[in-house]
Amino acid sequence: MHIFLFILPPYTVTVVWTCYSCSQCFEPFPDGIYFEFDGRKYCEHDFHVLYAPCCNKCNEFIVGRVIKAMNANWHPQCFRCELCNKELADIGFLRNCGRALCRECNEREKEAGRGRYVCHKCKGIIEDGGHIKYHGDSFHPYHFKCKRCGVELDTNSREVGGELYCLRCHDTMGIPICGACHRPIEERVVTALGKNWHVEHFVCAVCEKPFLGHRHYEKKGLAYCEQHYHKLFDERLASYTIKKKARHE
Repeated sequence: MHIFLFILPPYTVTVVWTCYSCSQCFEPFPDGIYFEFDGRKYCEHDFHVLYAPCCNKCNEFIVGRVIKAMNANWHPQCFRCELCNKELADIGFLRNCGRALCRECNEREKEAGRGRYVCHKCKGIIEDGGHIKYHGDSFHPYHFKCKRCGVELDTNSREVGGELYCLRCHDTMGIPICGACHRPIEERVVTALGKNWHVEHFVCAVCEKPFLGHRHYEKKGLAYCEQHYHKLFDERLASYTIKKKARHE
């Protein structure tokens, strides 16, 4: 190893390690192995930290061939179809709902997935009526277990306080269910017509405006605002009275 000493004003001694030391850490190369970039030599660790991209799949540094796709870097062997696990580096891929797919899987998904939900976890197509909503996204139910008993969930699961429960556990919790949306009511509850309602879901049967605490009128299992109740039933009463009077005359 060569060491050069330069005396610089005001008499500072600078030591420069050359030829056999890393340009970044200035340590000797282990076993004489180094990586060269732009005329500089680096030990393996510093070269990776400075220049080597990180694989989006395995999170390891990539040395050699890099696949750039889906706004990320990949080892060739790590870039695979998300459905059949086929390597995509040499055959190309198609983007489908945020997934990298081979051509065959993409065609199947296009045919099967028209108008259907895509699972937020596995990215697979969800059969009609087979999804649950969690934090606003759609999922296959079997990705989750009941928070209380641990059973695998189905489409009858319920979300309460950010947690998912099977229907049996949920029903034992004493949480009221909205008569309109059939979801748990965690805040204010309106009780009317023999059911419980979210405040915003208890509405007039005609104009569908929420009552929001205002008076409502009940008739034959339906709720009406004052305006539509009188319009509907006062007119019917008046019509009935006129017809009855005409028959007597």
